[in-house]
Amino acid sequence: MQPTLADIYAAAKTIRGVADGTPLVPSPYMTDRAGAEFLLKLENMQPIGAFKLRGACNAVANVQEARGVTCCSTGNHGRGVAFAAAQRGMRAVICMSELVPQAKVDGIRALGAEVHIKGRSQDDAQAEAGRLVEEEGLFEISPFDDPLVIAGQGTIGLEILEARPDVTTFLVPLSGGGLAAGVARAAKSINPAIRVVGISMDRGAAMHDSIKAGTPIEVEEVPSLADSLGGGIGLNNRLSFPMCRDLLDQVVLVSEDEIYHAMQVLYYEDRIVAEGACVVGLAAVLAGRITLDGPTATIVTGRNLDMNVFTRIVTGQDVQLGDITVKGRPYAA
Repeated sequence: MQPTLADIYAAAKTIRGVADGTPLVPSPYMTDRAGAEFLLKLENMQPIGAFKLRGACNAVANVQEARGVTCCSTGNHGRGVAFAAAQRGMRAVICMSELVPQAKVDGIRALGAEVHIKGRSQDDAQAEAGRLVEEEGLFEISPFDDPLVIAGQGTIGLEILEARPDVTTFLVPLSGGGLAAGVARAAKSINPAIRVVGISMDRGAAMHDSIKAGTPIEVEEVPSLADSLGGGIGLNNRLSFPMCRDLLDQVVLVSEDEIYHAMQVLYYEDRIVAEGACVVGLAAVLAGRITLDGPTATIVTGRNLDMNVFTRIVTGQDVQLGDITVKGRPYAA
């Protein structure tokens, strides 16, 4: 069953003291550019450096009679599951594709989890997680299609509205849809008039393409500055797809060039080191794809990025993404 507002409040109690209470701060530069107050929810300040800890903690806390936990992940969900499992003394095996940056693989191993690298897609990693469930008795925690995970991510929406009940628009990074579904459920349950916009990169945007097709579909995964937004949503998706389809008011795509510039903006104007996935909300506003009519909040989802790539971006150098080159440019406000 889809999680309710009551489930999100219950999740807030479960994760309290471990994965809650991140700052909500104004961005004066983005406020000036957007023509409306622009707020940043700093989930990059979580203990694992990403919002995924919320859903992982809520889900792991409810695991019983299993030999351990497993998941497939593009990085931050795996880190969250590894952290939550370690706190409970549980075995954790994180399944990832070859496209996941090495920095994220190393970060998960540092938390004591095992990492299995399989193939070049999330589908390959998902198959390995399924094998671990069948053959080794592990309990699988989906990065997005799990009611406890969605409820955990939804606590971000609660916190934003507790701090600023006048927010009129949420700009939410969109990948498998767990974050967008949870935040939209929380926000619209409290105030149905709130607009929730999902934002992704314009290459390999699985949820966007699935909503457009009317059913979950496969997409080709390609390297992106917003690598955390990569991966499919699962052809048997039962929760995050229908929730995003029904609850999101709009889905917007941004280019790699626009993500590159927005990462520079967040760094130079707000002094924040963040992944490309974090800045898609800023990128959409800066590119003129979204018009704001009141206080707006976006989620700075994580800081677990390849610092070599980040350094190239903030110093205006080219970045190679598979078969494309994102041309560098010095930052200019």
